[in-house]
Amino acid sequence: MKNKRVKYIFVTGGVCSSLGKGISTASLGLLLEGHGYKISIIKMDPYINIDPGTMSPYQHGEVYVTEDGAETDLDLGYYERFTNARLTRKNSVSTGQIYHTVIQRERRGDYLGRTVQVIPHITNEIKKRIFDVATDNDLDFLLVEIGGTVGDIESVPFLESIRQIKHEIGYDRVMNIHLTLIPTISVAGEKKTKPTQHSVKELMELGIIPDMLLCRTSDKLSVEMKSKIALFCNVSEHNVISAEDISGSIYEIPYMLHKNKFDDIVLKHFGLKINPLKLPKWDKFIKVIQSPKKKVTIAVVGKYTSLQDAYRSIYEALVHGAAANEAEIEIIKIESGEIESDKKNNLKSMLKNVDGILVPGGFGDRGIAGKIEAIKYARKEKVPFFGICLGLHCAVIEFGRNVCGLKDANSTEFDPTSGHPVISLLEEQEIIFDKGGTMRLGAFKCQLKEGSFIKKIYGNRNFVMERHRHRFEFTMRYKELYEKHGMAFGGFHPESDLIETIELPGHPWFIATQYHPEFKSKPTEPHPLFRDFIRAAVKKKTHS
Repeated sequence: MKNKRVKYIFVTGGVCSSLGKGISTASLGLLLEGHGYKISIIKMDPYINIDPGTMSPYQHGEVYVTEDGAETDLDLGYYERFTNARLTRKNSVSTGQIYHTVIQRERRGDYLGRTVQVIPHITNEIKKRIFDVATDNDLDFLLVEIGGTVGDIESVPFLESIRQIKHEIGYDRVMNIHLTLIPTISVAGEKKTKPTQHSVKELMELGIIPDMLLCRTSDKLSVEMKSKIALFCNVSEHNVISAEDISGSIYEIPYMLHKNKFDDIVLKHFGLKINPLKLPKWDKFIKVIQSPKKKVTIAVVGKYTSLQDAYRSIYEALVHGAAANEAEIEIIKIESGEIESDKKNNLKSMLKNVDGILVPGGFGDRGIAGKIEAIKYARKEKVPFFGICLGLHCAVIEFGRNVCGLKDANSTEFDPTSGHPVISLLEEQEIIFDKGGTMRLGAFKCQLKEGSFIKKIYGNRNFVMERHRHRFEFTMRYKELYEKHGMAFGGFHPESDLIETIELPGHPWFIATQYHPEFKSKPTEPHPLFRDFIRAAVKKKTHS
């Protein structure tokens, strides 16, 4: 613990999951930065997986990728979008990582024959992970979100660890914030505090007394309700904060929490100066999304559109791009399998009113035919098209089949025996036994070709760094054939010559990337590709 200045804020959740710990933590980080303080954030997940990289979107939602290639929980996406914190694999911790490290040490004999136990060995490793982030950065605050819900057996080692930290470094450097739920019984229209009381009781049984209660509620808590919660939960009434449901954008949540004195109470707890809140870029973004001058409709054609969080970063990046064009965005989510079921009758009716089509990433062959049909529609009908990762693969397959005359063009991911494998595995990964951590992950350099459309979009930069998450690539021996038939390759990885981007000159806007630009888009810094994609969609709407 070299940095004696850093303050620790631990955020736990109670009653039930999906209350918004991630956004609440990200919002606090934004507000503290707005007061002039430097922050970082850790997400600690109680699952035994090493990371969510091998988990199904149905189980976990989106897998977010950091600059250094860590596959993490989607909450890290909120942290990076809301704050200036630069997150790495150190900012994502799971039970699996902790036990894996401790067991490796035991196998090496590092514990000198001692019995290895949850306390102190597991808890010490958890604390080490927290202190490593604190000491590696020049921070004022380290925010730590504990995944799961208090009462879950999986979370106990993490909760015990943060209890110990408060005991070890002093109460003046630690704050415990507990996010809980105040449900309303709809028939009686009455709010109930009992679930919160039970959640706080469970937390206190583990030795943690919350310094603040952040209460999810349908509307603002009354003074009487706050007083009751404070009395039964042993928390100061001033530190019982309403976290009300909002009808607008999630990006308005920080201001709702600021209005309810969330950040002021945190700073007062640590005896720190409450500087005026200054978030000029955020203010500008909020004004645009509250008063847009136009509207644009984008279809996202994917395999997991029925899941709210499967393409979370893409949805947010589209919002950022729309705001950069002073536009309101309507996102139409189309399950690609629905196109396959009756493509001739349904496809035009599904897509006739959209101004742009985006095909996101994914794995496996389910829904691929539907994605290919949507891309064919975008290409032939001159609808702005944006393909990401698997979206690039599908665009290459569609172009090969319908333009280059390669009727059986395919990816070896879908058909290993294809006569024309236009998408194939990286040569060094043709034999893969372990699924975890075997992909091309994290930021790689993309050289932008002189005269390409994509270089213009990036402001004529020579190269960019973009994040990847994939195994399959464009098969280079088909490059000349594709160029002959009109496809251009605007970006490539200079060290290996791998194709990074494709585009169709003469089309209003047809770009696909092997990388995931959505991971680097922020409300105040929209990604150039999303900004320009929405610009093209707005232009189409204006001229249609």
